[in-house]
Formats: sequence, structure tokens, C-alpha cells
Amino acid sequence: MSKTTVKDVSTEPEPERAVHSPRTVGGSRAFALMLVITGAAGLLAAWVITLDKQKIMEGKLSGKTFTPSCSLNPIVSCGSVMESKQAAAFGFPNPWLGLVCYGIVICVGMSLLARATFPRWYWLTFNFGTLFGVCFVTWLQFQSLYRINALCLWCSLAWVATITMFWYVTSHNVRNDFLPAPRPVKNFLMEFTWVLPVTHCGVIAMLIFTRWGSSLWA
Repeated sequence: MSKTTVKDVSTEPEPERAVHSPRTVGGSRAFALMLVITGAAGLLAAWVITLDKQKIMEGKLSGKTFTPSCSLNPIVSCGSVMESKQAAAFGFPNPWLGLVCYGIVICVGMSLLARATFPRWYWLTFNFGTLFGVCFVTWLQFQSLYRINALCLWCSLAWVATITMFWYVTSHNVRNDFLPAPRPVKNFLMEFTWVLPVTHCGVIAMLIFTRWGSSLWA
């Protein structure tokens, strides 16, 4: 009588599938927490601005004037920024965009905390989203400093959050070879990614103080 050997297919290697499957990458706990925290900070700023914007509009309809709590003086004046045409760059209030986008960032961070991994296309799409965000806030910074001539504190919080997540997501993609970069750049990002958002935010702070100086707290 001949024997029939049955292989356990659950333990058999699948070389062809392994070769052709895309590489997926997760993120460290610190990276995931950074996304959750910056996403939450941006979401908080967008939510408060949305509420204050609504109160300003309701006040106008009832013949009253609502002054947001973050309007401290003629320079640090959230109300002036909220009522500007730049506050609705796409035809609707900018914070509405923030409510969606920062929510997505929080979801990605929470997924990474749950040990999720994503392919290259996902990380590059996410990186493009943060690039759009940092370009948009750069435009808003210019408008705030040199066109509106007022500074919104909640907007500033959203700026810092967006800048931080952009640089760390870009660093993550470079270190995982999803974005091409020379070896010295990769080595630098392994240890000193924090230098980039700190320098970026420092330049913005310098521009703010150069623009208004002591008028900020007058």
C-alpha cells in the first residue's frame, strides 16, 4: 500500500508572492505619538476657529460684535484674520479643511500605534498631503504678516503642528528609502530630524518679531 503525504500548506513558503508583494512599513511609537499630538493640536485650532467664526457671523446678523478671546490687541487679533478674504481661500472657511485633514493625521497616528504598516504609495501620498499643508500655511503666514497685518494665535498653533508633521513624515520616508536622498542626508535625519522643524518655526518667529516687535504685547 502506498502512502500519500499531505503537506501543510499553511507552513509552505510562497516565494513568488513574497517577491512581488510591496514592502510595507510602520512607524515607531514616538513617531506615531507625534502624529497624534500634532494632529490633535491642529484639530483643536481648527475647531476653535470654526466656532469663533460662527459666533462672529451670528453677531453680525444680530447687530452685535463678537470679539474672540485670542484677540489681545490690534496686532494679535484673531478676529481680523478670521474676517479676511484669505480666511476662505477655497471658497469656504479654511478651518473646515483643517477639521478633515488633521483628523486624517490622527487616524494615521493611531493606526501606527496599533502596529499597522503601509506601502510606499501610501506614505508618499501622506507626505504629499503634509507638503500641501506646509505650503498652504506658508502662504497664510505671508498673508498674515504682510497683507492682513494681524496674527491669529490659534492659526499659529496650526502652523507649528503642520510644519512639525511635514518634516517628520519626510524624514520617515527618506530613512525608509521611499524618497531618494544621499547617504549623509539619511545619516543626519537618523539623529537630527528635530533640527528641521525647530529651525523652520524659528525663522517664522524671527519674521514675526521683525515685522511687529514690541507691538505684539503692547
